[in-house]
Amino acid sequence: MKLTVQKKLWPLREPFVIARGTYTTSDVIIVELQDGPHVGRGEAAGVDYHGETPDSMLAQLEAVRTRIESGITRAELLKLLPIGGARNAVDAALWDLEAKRTGRRAWDLAGVGNTREIASAMTIGIRSIEGYEKTARGLAHYRWIKIKVNKEDPLACVQAVRRGAPNSRLIVDANQAWDVPTLYALGPKLAELRVDLLEQPVKVGGDDDLVAGRSPIPVCADESIDTIDDLPRLKSRYEFVNIKLDKTGGLTAALELAQAARAEGLRLMVGCMVTGSVGMAPGMVLAQLCEVVDLDGPLLQAEDWANPIQYDRTGVMSWPTPALWG
Repeated sequence: MKLTVQKKLWPLREPFVIARGTYTTSDVIIVELQDGPHVGRGEAAGVDYHGETPDSMLAQLEAVRTRIESGITRAELLKLLPIGGARNAVDAALWDLEAKRTGRRAWDLAGVGNTREIASAMTIGIRSIEGYEKTARGLAHYRWIKIKVNKEDPLACVQAVRRGAPNSRLIVDANQAWDVPTLYALGPKLAELRVDLLEQPVKVGGDDDLVAGRSPIPVCADESIDTIDDLPRLKSRYEFVNIKLDKTGGLTAALELAQAARAEGLRLMVGCMVTGSVGMAPGMVLAQLCEVVDLDGPLLQAEDWANPIQYDRTGVMSWPTPALWG
């Protein structure tokens, strides 16, 4: 088996501003695994708040190149590489390669089928109040809109989006910018605006006073969860967990985490780092198990892969073609 790894910078349509910073490109790695006539692909951005970069992921893969090229299973990969983008990219390529070898689609190999329609949220980054309303007006046909906010008057930001998109379901993502008292103070007002989900409003490790069910809006852990090991401390604090393949280190581990989270009574969201359609495609397999879907990476980019995933006016995603992935 031959391993090829390269870096890719996808330009974004506009600067993407969240509470952690501003991004103008999506910086990813692309992995290809070739076995005879078959080539499997994976794409990953890594987890920047864990210190991952394309260069660090490339270094991880070069360190284990010989082992990968000698032939490796997904189960063996879980022991070979730690969680993160490098393992995600190889895991995705292994899924794709198996689909190409067997002629079966990845969601059938995963045992989840593809009967559930996948409607992704579309994300609005931080901007002026007027900008929130104007942007929301242009996205009002989406079923779901995700609103990035920080600690600067988040209520006004959500009010502006609600004016622009009166019928869309809303996710508010503060990326750890609030504390627990702020969350509980804002909760009833955000509920009046028909917000459906609050995503990681408080800092990782700053949620000791968070109690599941106390907020009128369900609260979702994102940066607070990477693996199954995180579930015991989260289940009494959060109603949802956001599973991202870059965090878990691939679809294989993500499917295991999803089942374990369900067993603990937690509800599921699938999210993404910003990548192209090859990075989104494995997330669509996981999305079959999730109530809330945020797989809008390609919509934030100015460019994408050939044969990309298509999104209709409401955010419903087309299934990836075999020419793309899986």
